[in-house]
Amino acid sequence: MRDRSKPPGVGAVIGWTALAAIVPGAAHLRAGWRRTGLAILCVYTALLLALLWVGLTSDLDDFAGLAGQLAASSGLTGVTVVASLVLGAAWFALIVHSFVVMNPGTLPGMGQAIAGGVAGTLAVAVLLPFGLVGQYAAVSQSALDDVFSAPSTPRPANGGGGGEEDPWAGRNRVNILLLGGDADTHRVGVRTDSINVASVDVKSGNTVLLSLPRNLENVRFVPGSPMAKRFPDGFRLPANPDGSREDLLFAVWEYADSHPEIFGGRKNQGTKTLIDTVGYTLGLKIDWYALVNMWGFARLIDAIGGVMLTVPQDVVFGKYNEGLVKAGTRKLRGADAMWFARSRTNSDDYTRMGRQRCVLGALLTQSDPATVLSRFNQVALATKELLRTDIPRPMLEHLVPLAVKVKNAKVTSVQFVPPLINTGYPDWTKIRTVTAKALRSSALTRRPLTATAAPTATPKATATRTPRPGASTTAKPDPTSPKGITDGCG
Repeated sequence: MRDRSKPPGVGAVIGWTALAAIVPGAAHLRAGWRRTGLAILCVYTALLLALLWVGLTSDLDDFAGLAGQLAASSGLTGVTVVASLVLGAAWFALIVHSFVVMNPGTLPGMGQAIAGGVAGTLAVAVLLPFGLVGQYAAVSQSALDDVFSAPSTPRPANGGGGGEEDPWAGRNRVNILLLGGDADTHRVGVRTDSINVASVDVKSGNTVLLSLPRNLENVRFVPGSPMAKRFPDGFRLPANPDGSREDLLFAVWEYADSHPEIFGGRKNQGTKTLIDTVGYTLGLKIDWYALVNMWGFARLIDAIGGVMLTVPQDVVFGKYNEGLVKAGTRKLRGADAMWFARSRTNSDDYTRMGRQRCVLGALLTQSDPATVLSRFNQVALATKELLRTDIPRPMLEHLVPLAVKVKNAKVTSVQFVPPLINTGYPDWTKIRTVTAKALRSSALTRRPLTATAAPTATPKATATRTPRPGASTTAKPDPTSPKGITDGCG
């Protein structure tokens, strides 16, 4: 039964309606709708306790796994959109009904207008978070559909048979070829100006970024492949009249696409040829590739609000020195970050590779979840323009949690540039040996230091070698050792 003994004032109507937005059922209890109010309050309390239990018993891996399942399944994404809209509508209706049961009709005209305006604002305010969740889910669905392939049968890593419990088919690492290229209309075909392989330990997330120079000469192809039969002694073509070369690593994709006759008339063989070639060069099995549109990358940097970078010296860019990225430490927008990474004016490919590593490292360390969430629409739009990949969408269920591990894991890099290798006459065995060494180093984990219960025996004196006069006591850096991805970046 409703208690009509004491009509509420304007303040009471507004106050109890506002309280109902935080504690559903409170206004119904005040208005005498006891059974309804208690039922609403009990359901709300049960939901809060369930969420609290999930929060206390779940860790980051659990939430990453849920995010991966949502990304992998368009059906789950659709359910999320519908559920958020239904919950938002229910909460909106609850606020409206809470206002109605407070019997605002007993208020004077001005009081009704004020109370009604406040209640309407509250109803819309509680609806907005649910609407945002639905919008984010719909936007992510569109971006994922545009970027990732969705085969009828999910392909496990390395083409193995892994199964539900082992999506990596028994492998300890997953290797993804990361390519950077231009989408300029004046260019014919795909030229990969940035060539990196991210090798990720599937258990720890420890990652090695292996960078090959675009100007690697005499590239060798997989034995027995069509390109190896055409170029048995390595990728060699006559130089252009201006002295430029079209037989370097960066041109493999475009050359294979332009010569289908090498592949028995099969077209669009550039992607597979480059994947196989890079894998053969490093001694790795490449699982998937992702081609990054460099200017889409710039838009992604703009979407997260820029990246903080140290520019050690002025970087001039453009064929005719059209622009300048000034030296100093500051937040760079997308265009300046890309010119810093890509400019070859008054520079060389090896210095440019180092700058690219710094930009990648800054993006990896500075793109925190809060920033991505606050700029979600911009990030999703930039991602649609950024990527071209053969990663099957169902594998995102496993790759998203792996990406979360990488965020907090050890990331090192090896750049195959002089003096480590001679790009004109590469030592292919050394490249594979250094790659294997870097992967072994990445897999190692430091043992924690433990205190002993009692002092140990007095240690024996150890002989120390006295350095020769004038000799340096500083060890020379080993060029084959992997470096942190942001080492030397300021």
